[in-house]
Amino acid sequence: MTTTTTITSLSLITIAATMQPTSIQSATPPATVRQPVTDTYHGIEVTDAYRWLEDGHADEVRSWSQKQNEHARTQLKQLPNVDAIAGRVADVLADESASYGRVIPAGKHFFVMKREPPRQQPFLIRLTSLDDPEDAQVLVDPEKIDAEGTTKIDWFVPSPDGKLIAVSLSRRGTESGDVHIFQTEDGQQVHEVIPRVNGGTAGGDLAWLDDSSGFFYTRYPRGDERPADDRDFFQQVYLHRLGEPTQKDRYELGKGLPRIAEIQLDADSRSQRVLVTVQDGDGGEFAHFLRDEDGTWRQFSDFGDRIVQAVFGPADDLYLVSRQDAPRGKILRMSTSQLDPDKAETIIPEGDDTIVSSFWGSQSVLFTGERLFVTYQLGGPSELRVFTADGKPSTAPEQTPISSVGGLCATDSGEVIFHTESFTEPGKYVRFHIADESTKPTKLINGSPVDLSDVEVVREMATSKDGTKVPLNMLLPKGATAGGNHPCVVTGYGGYGINIEPRFRPMDKVMLENGVIFVIANLRGGGEFGEAWHRGGNLTNKQNVFDDFAAVLQRLIERGYTSSEKLAIIGGSNGGLLMGATFTQHPNLMRAVVTKVGIYDMLRVELSPNGAFNIPEFGTVKDRQQFAALHAYSPYHAVKDGTNYPAILLTTGENDPRVDPMQSRKMTARLQHATASDAPVLLRTNAKGGHGADASLNERIAEDVDVLAFLFWQLGVDDVRQP
Repeated sequence: MTTTTTITSLSLITIAATMQPTSIQSATPPATVRQPVTDTYHGIEVTDAYRWLEDGHADEVRSWSQKQNEHARTQLKQLPNVDAIAGRVADVLADESASYGRVIPAGKHFFVMKREPPRQQPFLIRLTSLDDPEDAQVLVDPEKIDAEGTTKIDWFVPSPDGKLIAVSLSRRGTESGDVHIFQTEDGQQVHEVIPRVNGGTAGGDLAWLDDSSGFFYTRYPRGDERPADDRDFFQQVYLHRLGEPTQKDRYELGKGLPRIAEIQLDADSRSQRVLVTVQDGDGGEFAHFLRDEDGTWRQFSDFGDRIVQAVFGPADDLYLVSRQDAPRGKILRMSTSQLDPDKAETIIPEGDDTIVSSFWGSQSVLFTGERLFVTYQLGGPSELRVFTADGKPSTAPEQTPISSVGGLCATDSGEVIFHTESFTEPGKYVRFHIADESTKPTKLINGSPVDLSDVEVVREMATSKDGTKVPLNMLLPKGATAGGNHPCVVTGYGGYGINIEPRFRPMDKVMLENGVIFVIANLRGGGEFGEAWHRGGNLTNKQNVFDDFAAVLQRLIERGYTSSEKLAIIGGSNGGLLMGATFTQHPNLMRAVVTKVGIYDMLRVELSPNGAFNIPEFGTVKDRQQFAALHAYSPYHAVKDGTNYPAILLTTGENDPRVDPMQSRKMTARLQHATASDAPVLLRTNAKGGHGADASLNERIAEDVDVLAFLFWQLGVDDVRQP
């Protein structure tokens, strides 16, 4: 790629956008300077009028962002029914019902994340029994550390004996986490703080030694070890001994790994063996290493060999999830004495459904008690299947149809605990007793202020542009039928091989009780139908994702469930890219768009720290073919002057480490200049937030009120119902 830069004289452009209906006072967005810069990529000139908005530290950018935010908040506060919506959202989100996150057994206790309003953030508890959640000991409450509610627990790992727990804590949405050690008996912080373990680019992880005297952990460069531009890269593995200064920590693994390596650690509770899984950025290619008890590291798979997961098995064996000649996955068993995947035995061949491989998040394959538990994807819903150590089918737990399963963990009493939920049933943790093959719920059942049992779930298929069948899941309120032309909100994601599974979301009730259909699409780019489904929607195939989503919208209109005048779309992050591509390619297909922390300038995204990790998924402008694909669908570059764009609400977090907020700033400026319609283009910025999952309870309520008020206003939901 060659680059030439031309800067023209400044020209001040005032962009007008009229707020409708008449109950909303007309308002003009803040003026935006256009300062065109021209780059040349593979002989093609591309002009960018808002390059100056990329520097979030510049005073003029901060001033512009603040004015845009004030403008958006002022307009959103004037929307119809906003007070009624605010009351209903607070009823749902601030309800004191408890819900539970990850469960990890260690020693004689269970360690669990719990969310319970009015606390601003989830907090960490210790339980003696999963059947007595009321007897919980609070170990780490972020609100006690930070009354502002902007400190978050990134993750936690208890020591094998359960007496200590390592917790990564980050603030203000940065995801830059330092590890703190707490005693589990009294919740007191002890020992030294380990800096720069977690980050918003490559994440972070930790695995204890079997005697709880220390741990292996991921470490980002510190101080002057790397140039400033490299401090969010080059993650490596170090060993820390409790009580020693972190400067004495011993390097273990990582030199020679890619700059964008992402590392996951897993310790064998029976020994000091450690498994390290390394992902090359976010593209779904992995390398694996085993640390023997004598401290020797051995590599047994490399990027591109299609081994996507490894877990400890019986004795000295490892179980491998391989997609080599099996895009939906197969299970291999490999001896650690040989440590050669080519000599591994296939014990579960590829089938019609997809074996789920997990990197970050819940465990999807687990060996315990002479049983192998494997999570399968069914095109959106998932289920847990059980096999003997030799791969023969065995009795599986009882499970709800059209649901999701995850969060597998084993107890010393011969049980496997897993989490399950559906579109209409709140999440709960269930135990499966291996000896008598019985399935029983624990008392860790998420409370909910709403009841979705009367919601009808309909699963249909849309036909994409190339003939591919694409699943859509409709949540229908009472009385909603085909041919009814109802207000409708549709969401999707389609990226990174991520599966979009059934989830119970109490906030869905606010839409459904007001007659709004909510639809979740399973698009290519995800992993719902295996690696071919993922590869069919990444790199130069990314346009397939947008075609899939457009087909879902058209299917809903053709079936008469809704119409373009009553249709809105919503998505975030990679789903924000989906929103941008959809409304730039089909501006007349929907009435309103909510796009959160989205990616829009596909030619500049790789220059942001986390953007480099996205290159294996999206591609790079340095490659001629990939540049052509990126340029063709890049939402920022697809905006056309004089187009009647729908009403658009963009949201971002000022400290977002995953998607640079400059993406939303530039897209907002470009749309406000280009649109010929009276529909608003608004940018809402959370000055204390990041990518979204870290938001405090109060900020979640405030944003959801704005989003729902915006959607209801545009979709004509005039009389907001109260329960």
